[in-house]
Amino acid sequence: MIRRIYRSTFIVVLTTLFLCVVLFAGTLYGYFENRMFGMLEQSASYIESALENQGLSYLESLPQGGDRVTLISSAGIVLYDNYADPASMEDHSDREEIILAREQGQGRSARESATLGQKTLYYAKLLSDGSVLRLSAAQQSVSALVKGMIRPMILIAAIALGLSAVLALKLSERIVEPINSIDPEHPEKGEIYPELTPLLKKLRDQNKTIGTQMDQLKQKQREFEMITRHMSEGFLVADANRKILSYNQSILELLGVEHLTQDRSLLTLNRCESFRKSVDLAIGGTRSTEVINAGGRNIRIVVDPVLEGDVLHGLVILAMDVTSQMEWEQLRREFAANVSHELKTPLTSISGIAEIMKDGMIKGDDVVHFAGHIHREAERMISLIRDTIRLSQLDEGAVDRERQEVDLYQITLEAARQLEEAAQRSGVTFEIDGGPSPILGVGPIVEEVVYNLMDNAVKYNVPDGKVSVTLSEKEKVIEMCVSDTGIGIPKEDIDRVFERFYRVDKSHSGTVAGTGLGLSIVKHGAALHGAEVRIDSKPGQGTRVTVLWPRPE
Repeated sequence: MIRRIYRSTFIVVLTTLFLCVVLFAGTLYGYFENRMFGMLEQSASYIESALENQGLSYLESLPQGGDRVTLISSAGIVLYDNYADPASMEDHSDREEIILAREQGQGRSARESATLGQKTLYYAKLLSDGSVLRLSAAQQSVSALVKGMIRPMILIAAIALGLSAVLALKLSERIVEPINSIDPEHPEKGEIYPELTPLLKKLRDQNKTIGTQMDQLKQKQREFEMITRHMSEGFLVADANRKILSYNQSILELLGVEHLTQDRSLLTLNRCESFRKSVDLAIGGTRSTEVINAGGRNIRIVVDPVLEGDVLHGLVILAMDVTSQMEWEQLRREFAANVSHELKTPLTSISGIAEIMKDGMIKGDDVVHFAGHIHREAERMISLIRDTIRLSQLDEGAVDRERQEVDLYQITLEAARQLEEAAQRSGVTFEIDGGPSPILGVGPIVEEVVYNLMDNAVKYNVPDGKVSVTLSEKEKVIEMCVSDTGIGIPKEDIDRVFERFYRVDKSHSGTVAGTGLGLSIVKHGAALHGAEVRIDSKPGQGTRVTVLWPRPE
């Protein structure tokens, strides 16, 4: 801005200086012209007086050089000229100054002289006898005047230009300084030009409007960030050129991205073919859904195009971790297959026996034997269905959650009584140590957890083995330990024993009665009560299961 003001000011000064020089030269030229006409008029008056006293002889006595003197008769004939032969000169009646002299007594004119070959000033005066006396002198040209003054004018112009340059710079800086000192955020402060007051008022009003709008935008941005930050789902917005505009931290975590690249390209988030395909489909205006693998997790991405008419403005991507859902779906399929298999076995046995009985191949005392077999298989099916229903209820939270105080010690004694017959058949003995141990819980669920733990300890024990149940109060929990002297669990199987239908010893799966759902019920029942289950076991040395039940507050 300073440069432009400086340049404009300097050009104005330069133009003014040039005009001053031109006007000065023109004025000086006019001054000299009037001065010369005055001198010619004085000389003419003097010669007129001399002619009246001395006649034409006076003209003959005029010295050579000086002003040109010409005497013209009333008929326009040149009677005398001190620069040329009168006989060779043409009629002068049509000369401007001659005409003016005859009309007004005197006349002036300036023109190029054919005789002298330069611009000449003419002054004519009408004499008493009707003749006209004319004096003329060559006028000094403007160029001659300027030529004579060229040096002083150059010096003066140089000094003027130098001063103009300095003053223009200082003036420009002084003009711009108050403008540069204006604080855009507080334009009302500081010294300003009155002419800028309307502009500054608009700036102040605009600042208020912008400030209000910025506060609203920041509030909306904070709300948006707060909402998206606490979303477990990933969220991302990109433009039509695949450049990321906005996102939340969840999508980076889901896709296993530590930080965005400098160009914020969408395709750098994941380079698998499915991801690229989804983005390309959305760029083409089609919604797409894909499941991709990122960091060992299954991530479902939904890519939606943002369209206005047929114009694509960008993309919106939602990402969700569906690993658990897919694992649960896999477990559901396995569970359905296992249940079908477990039900198929007793049904096949019952169907076979029923077919034999229908054909009359079973006689006498054999009927009782086969009826007992049918009864056992039916009980096995009922037990399997009951456990399956119970497990489904625990999964879905469909059990009665009303809690009351129950005594673990009494529940343990009751479970030992129910398992006494089965334990005697295997030669297994119970050893229960502890006293009253009250907890808040859902009675039937707690009973099933304790029963299943003790039932497994009997089933997978060795002949003449022992099952020990110990109840002890700790700081915040009641510790229940169920130990057996059975076959034990290999280290690699410990993490899987809570899976449904999983059996450690496959060779005993046909001989050991049970549904394979006992420890799954234990796991879910304990989780319902906020209890922790731990297993310690070594093959051939038995198993120790510890349940830490929260104590009532």
